[in-house]
Amino acid sequence: MEQRHVVVIGGGIGGLSAAVGLHRTGWQVTVYERASEFTGIGAGISIWPNAQRALAELGVEAPLAPQRDGALLDPRGRELARWAMDPYVRRYGLPLTAIHRADLIDALRAALPESSLHTGVDVLSASSDGLVRHATGTIRADLVVAADGVHSPVRASLHPQARLAYSRGTAFRGVAELPGTRLSTTWGRGTEVGVLPLHDGRAYWWVAEARPEGIRHDDVRAYLLDRYGDWHAPVPTLICATPEILHHDLYQLAARLPSYVSGRLVLLGDAAHAMPPYLGQGGCMALEDAVVLAAALSSTDDVTEGLRRYDAERRPRSQRVWHASIRAGSAGPLLRNPLGRALRTAVLRLAPASAMSHAESWINGWTPPRLPRPARPRTP
Repeated sequence: MEQRHVVVIGGGIGGLSAAVGLHRTGWQVTVYERASEFTGIGAGISIWPNAQRALAELGVEAPLAPQRDGALLDPRGRELARWAMDPYVRRYGLPLTAIHRADLIDALRAALPESSLHTGVDVLSASSDGLVRHATGTIRADLVVAADGVHSPVRASLHPQARLAYSRGTAFRGVAELPGTRLSTTWGRGTEVGVLPLHDGRAYWWVAEARPEGIRHDDVRAYLLDRYGDWHAPVPTLICATPEILHHDLYQLAARLPSYVSGRLVLLGDAAHAMPPYLGQGGCMALEDAVVLAAALSSTDDVTEGLRRYDAERRPRSQRVWHASIRAGSAGPLLRNPLGRALRTAVLRLAPASAMSHAESWINGWTPPRLPRPARPRTP
């Protein structure tokens, strides 16, 4: 049978992981990335057990940093709740981990033929019959995977009624050299500050603030130090030690999409289910998508049927996580009401240290479908 060909639009975590899964199951893969190189922005990402299983099924090894016990703190560093990792590992078999996005991108790239990867390609349109038009020509494929991000032009063409909504929050992020940091999340009034140690002595940190859209600062570091310079260690140190601090307003799909599929065209990752980051599951859902897509298409020669199976499996789960992420923001970093914050603190203080292992178990307990094993080369 002639090898089937897929064009993947977008070279981020979702696009590359989809390309890896499809390449592994026998597809000829072409990845188009608009930027001049494949690279992750200067920030980290949490990889929860569900996504770790997806990476393992894709056969991708990445320098994940297992997290030790951590805590939920107030701005003075007082402990509101403890996160005990042992019960978590007993429940799921895996700890929470973290990785720099650039390291994950490199690991996914390494699982693909270099000839499959094309940078500086601006895709102008993609149609349901598999036709992709870019700045220098057109190409027709058996399948088109649109993994073109939160502001997906392909999604806009398929679902012109779909719109993005401001999540009511903005995020500052960075990575700094600071060995010995500890996993933590700190909640203030309408604010969350998180710290995730990476594998190489660096730490990924973020600040999420509830505030109106579009506010910018001439000096981001000065703004953050003015607001958080008297918070507990290592928050001020991390802000000072970060070479580049990123600042982005956070957006989410305003409503669920009716389908992720149109003919031979499929949406994946943020293009399908853009969600706020308050559960740390956006990239994890993209990794799940990739494995399910590859498995669904490897189970049938009919692309339409394979995409129907993908949509039936991924849309209910990813949209449930989308909704849970929005709820988590309202109860966490976006909560400003003093009475609500006091009640939240009281509940957290009463919760046992093992409570983290039970929270959102329906997300972390996910097991990926099995992909066909690559054929071993014959010995002469």
